[in-house]
Amino acid sequence: MNRFCSLFSQILKFIPRTDFESEVRQLRAERHARGVSCWQQFVSMLFCQLGRAHSLREIEQGLRSCEGKLSHLGIEVLARSSLSYVNEHRPWQLYRNVFHGLYGRFQSQLALAGGRGRKKFRFKNKLVSLDSSVIDLCLSMYDWAKFRTTKGAIKLHLLLDHDGYLPCFAVITTGKVHDVTVARTLKLQSGTIIVDDRGYNDYELFARWTDDGVYFVTRLKDNAVYRVVKNLPVPAKAESSVRKEQLIRFTGPQAKSRCPHELRLVSFYDAEQQREFQFLTNNFRLAATTTAAIYKDRWAVELFFKALKQNPKIKTFVGTSPTAVKTQVWTALIAMLLLRLMQLKAKWGWSLSNLVALLRMNLFTHRDLWAWLDNPFAVPPDTPGPQQVSMAF
Repeated sequence: MNRFCSLFSQILKFIPRTDFESEVRQLRAERHARGVSCWQQFVSMLFCQLGRAHSLREIEQGLRSCEGKLSHLGIEVLARSSLSYVNEHRPWQLYRNVFHGLYGRFQSQLALAGGRGRKKFRFKNKLVSLDSSVIDLCLSMYDWAKFRTTKGAIKLHLLLDHDGYLPCFAVITTGKVHDVTVARTLKLQSGTIIVDDRGYNDYELFARWTDDGVYFVTRLKDNAVYRVVKNLPVPAKAESSVRKEQLIRFTGPQAKSRCPHELRLVSFYDAEQQREFQFLTNNFRLAATTTAAIYKDRWAVELFFKALKQNPKIKTFVGTSPTAVKTQVWTALIAMLLLRLMQLKAKWGWSLSNLVALLRMNLFTHRDLWAWLDNPFAVPPDTPGPQQVSMAF
């Protein structure tokens, strides 16, 4: 007989149980456990993500249909009423801490596998992208998440690490919270390069990052008022995409006092889109083409949001309270981290959507996980012999 546990069980082993229980004790998450452990809740919600369950009933019945195979998971199936209760009352911070612990544990492996041992850019600075995405909610059911007059929403703010292209920081807010409000809470190491879009244009933020030794790359707003301090030389080649390089200072009545620093403005022509972009940065050492390439690589955070909404369970929710919603979002981020790790380390050329689809069909298949990931269509080596089936009519 096959000696391996199910694929789902082997995926759960990526999360050290001792570390998980340590976080539970620190947050006192089980102080009113009533026989339901946080591990049971986590396994159920991770099954929701990987199995694409659409409701609490599907989570319960999906696990119950495999109840004979759950002994190796160390859990009993939760009734949907119990799962609903713990999702509403257990601290969502537990799963945020689990995510950050996992990211710290696998960060070097993800960076190496994602870049295949080579960095995309020659500089040694840490490169991160900052962006947010709105997740629409029904205002009548989620009245705490008011966004507009007749619309509810939450907003997921992410700081994407380009070594591995996974978020190293995330905040979940209501839809009304402005992007800059979250950006001001970030604590970045000196030398980090952060790239963001024009929604994060804030003169006080630019000044603070410059004072802290943090480099930024963004697009200049069309209505920005500035004066040119100096025109820098640009390549004389006719095929060069760099049109202008200038040192500038803001001269607007408020911008001048909020950001007194001298900044660099790069005008870059994109032949593919046939339009000119103006990139603003406080880094004076990077080549103009590198500055443009950095901003182009910001598209990775948009692709991550797309993958997050298409693959795990995040566009609809199995609970309506703020705690239940945040718990589901954080378990979706944990699922994305595990999926990305498997995708990068497998020898098979998986696309993320294909990996999610086939894994969902084989969650309780008893195979070696890495053998299945490297060749999902191979015949298992320990397949039981043929059995006779009684044909009773």
